[in-house]
Amino acid sequence: MKKKFLSLLAVSILGSLPGWCADSPLSVAIFDFESKEEAIRDLGPKLATLVNARLSTAPSLVLVERAEIEKALGEQELGLSGTVSSESAAKVGHLTGAKVLVTGKVFKADRELMVVAKVIGTETSRVYGELVKAPANAPLDELASKMAEKIAGIVESRRETLVARVPSREERVAAIKKVLGNAKLPAVAIRLPERHFGSPVADPAAETELGLVLRECGFTIVDERSTAKADVEITGEAFSAFGLRRGNLISCKARVEVKAHARKDGKVLAVDRETNVSVDITEQTAAKTALQLAAAELAGRLAPKLILDSKVVAQ
Repeated sequence: MKKKFLSLLAVSILGSLPGWCADSPLSVAIFDFESKEEAIRDLGPKLATLVNARLSTAPSLVLVERAEIEKALGEQELGLSGTVSSESAAKVGHLTGAKVLVTGKVFKADRELMVVAKVIGTETSRVYGELVKAPANAPLDELASKMAEKIAGIVESRRETLVARVPSREERVAAIKKVLGNAKLPAVAIRLPERHFGSPVADPAAETELGLVLRECGFTIVDERSTAKADVEITGEAFSAFGLRRGNLISCKARVEVKAHARKDGKVLAVDRETNVSVDITEQTAAKTALQLAAAELAGRLAPKLILDSKVVAQ
């Protein structure tokens, strides 16, 4: 069974899935399985721990540390129980960085022990269920192995509906251009100081990505060396921080906050923010990728708000 399980994980994680590759691991949070019956009250947390251990053997799966889940949700109305729903999944995913949540219940039915699991996509709210059962006196490890195998199967066959597809830069630019139409676009200056772990970054990823997307959409990007003056100034800050480590993989979380002003009269055109998480084998790359992804999301929302009335555009 172990050989079969590892083989299934290798297939599901390392490249057989559309749009999946080894350097884009899937982050998963395993919550305690609910077990309300007095005779088996302690089985839920134990089963979740074993399932977590089984799934963590896949090098391209990043399992959110259970201590980190408790820390992230400590001040929320959610705990490490099976009460997480598809409605609350997005919030939990945002707090923990998990793309997929696994939760469920353990109960007795006649002389059998039943385990029902829910696999929830935090970005899509899609829910898939699985059931395993065994004699009441069967080893708990056997149930955990069966459930982990089935969860891996769901990841293999349902990834496209569990995880939202990330559009390419070309697709983002095309969508923004469609919204902008033939509008006259202003010159834009972008200043987004960036910090990681409290230290300034020489080459800010968020500023670079935002400027790149806007330029490809037709905006003129200017800076302090340009002879042209900006019609719109985008300011704000970007910061990133270490998330967690699983084997050779490191996750970082980033947040970008921006405000856009019309230079001539100071009118605030837009205020926005975005948070994102990325995983890589190096901390620096994970941090910059998270910032890049956050800035790319912001670009699509900001661009239409930067169009100025001809009377407002600075001469």
